[in-house]
Amino acid sequence: QVQLVESGGGLVQAGGSLRLSCAASENIFSINAMGWYRQAPGKQREWVATILSGGSTNYADSVKGRFTISRDNAKNMVYLQMNSLKPEDTAVYYCIAIRLLQNYWGQGTQVTVSS
Repeated sequence: QVQLVESGGGLVQAGGSLRLSCAASENIFSINAMGWYRQAPGKQREWVATILSGGSTNYADSVKGRFTISRDNAKNMVYLQMNSLKPEDTAVYYCIAIRLLQNYWGQGTQVTVSS
């Protein structure tokens, strides 16, 4: 079972930046994909970004060009660099690891963007 712990959330003004971190409890080299989802109040959880074990990345249209996902296999870490933040980015952000068709979730970290 992979355990994930997110950190780096907080309150930021519109146009600002934050970097979220996700620490995995084991070597992520063997994990097929890792990524980020978010859930705003009253809305369904939505996919934000994914990074595959080979390093390729994909982004939701709403964050493309503003967010960057990366991974450090040596440190068992995944990051989400968020720039040009907008109030509509306000949400709880969750880290996900996908291995052998099993999904593992972190507990989430709150990001609040003020206008």
